[in-house]
Amino acid sequence: MTHSASMNDFDEVIASDKAHVWHHLLQHKPLETNDPKIMVEGKGMRLWDATGKEHLDAVSGGVWTVNVGYGRESIADAVRDQLVKLNYFAQSAGSIPGAQFAERLIDKMPGMSRVYYVNSGSEANEKAFKMVRQIAHKHHGGKKHKILYRERDYHGATIATMSAGGQPERNAQYGPYTPGFVEVPHCLEYRAQVETEHYGEWAADQIEQVILREGPDTVGALCLEPVTAGGGVITPPVGYWQRVQEICRKYDILLHIDEVVCGVGRTGKWFGYQHFGIEPDFVTMAKGVASGYAAIACMVTTERVFEMFKDDASDPMNHFRDISTFGGCTAGPVAALENMRIIEDEALLDNTTAMGERVMANLQGLMDKHKVIGDIRGLGLFCGAELVQDRDSKEPVPEAQVQAVVADCMAQGVIIGATNRSLPGFNNTLCLSPALIATADDIDKITDAMDKALTKVFG
Repeated sequence: MTHSASMNDFDEVIASDKAHVWHHLLQHKPLETNDPKIMVEGKGMRLWDATGKEHLDAVSGGVWTVNVGYGRESIADAVRDQLVKLNYFAQSAGSIPGAQFAERLIDKMPGMSRVYYVNSGSEANEKAFKMVRQIAHKHHGGKKHKILYRERDYHGATIATMSAGGQPERNAQYGPYTPGFVEVPHCLEYRAQVETEHYGEWAADQIEQVILREGPDTVGALCLEPVTAGGGVITPPVGYWQRVQEICRKYDILLHIDEVVCGVGRTGKWFGYQHFGIEPDFVTMAKGVASGYAAIACMVTTERVFEMFKDDASDPMNHFRDISTFGGCTAGPVAALENMRIIEDEALLDNTTAMGERVMANLQGLMDKHKVIGDIRGLGLFCGAELVQDRDSKEPVPEAQVQAVVADCMAQGVIIGATNRSLPGFNNTLCLSPALIATADDIDKITDAMDKALTKVFG
């Protein structure tokens, strides 16, 4: 790593940060006496902080974002060239990179046809929610407006997306919430609500029970993550998604797949839902769309949904009357185009599948060694290990011990993640989501650090 700034400069940066920056997800009281971590430079899967310490990043920027790794000059160059030519115009008009990326994206999503640009995953989900509500008014007398969401799933940090949030600790103290959002049960087989041979179908059938309770004529959409992310890396049980699709079609309910974490290669396919043979009505995405090189998110839908907003052009209220200011930025789609090219040219989907298998094999080895690991779950380079005090009772370990494992890995120079302040009593899953460029050596170093940390914390 090369620094262009002296340590005195970093001291000034840290002082400015402590005096003025309000960080995400942090309790700032300890920062009155402790310095915040300042990241300075990244290359590939490595990061260097202001002290010069090197870190191997196993969480792609902390929140599952930097899918193609740090230091991609071709993305930076493409963004720079585009910004000089045209940085922005409202999305009521079009742009060359906006049109080009939409075409490339739709090519990866058979059955989908329209891309609505926004700037964050929360906003992308909000747009889908608004469309569902407007469809209810336009076509169902306002009645078919309810949106179902799943326990443990996360869809964003705005009030409406938190209304569809299945993580109570994230939601605490921010209510009251938007009415019309209804929770359905989780599908975590490790913590199955009942013992049954066909748990996947049973878990999906619980969604139908909620629909029948609420009234099918009141339910407009079902919003789910293909693999639950922050709620514990929950891979769906066999038979679940096929039954979910059947239920949605039976009751004319729009299926909204939240791919904000899983999308653009994370699971080894372009999108997580593509593992399960389902046909969604909405797909939302953000984080990996441009690997964090520019802010971009997309709400993608079908031609059928699109046509619902142009059935009576003479009515000035019938179109989707919505705007996203930064949906008109050209940096996002041009960065996304180059991001997609890199994934294709470097065969990163294949690498994700191969390295994901290595992660799961290594986690199995850790599970054989450490009784504190009760379950391992994963799809592609998106994996988790749930920690328990006892494998028979499955009693979760305290969150403080999980965070101690994360802290020890950080001290070793490896950044891993964990569920935290989300699920009362169940913030006990270690999370791995390394960049799609990960090598076998990277994977082994990550799980070796976990091995040492688990030994230190649990013996």
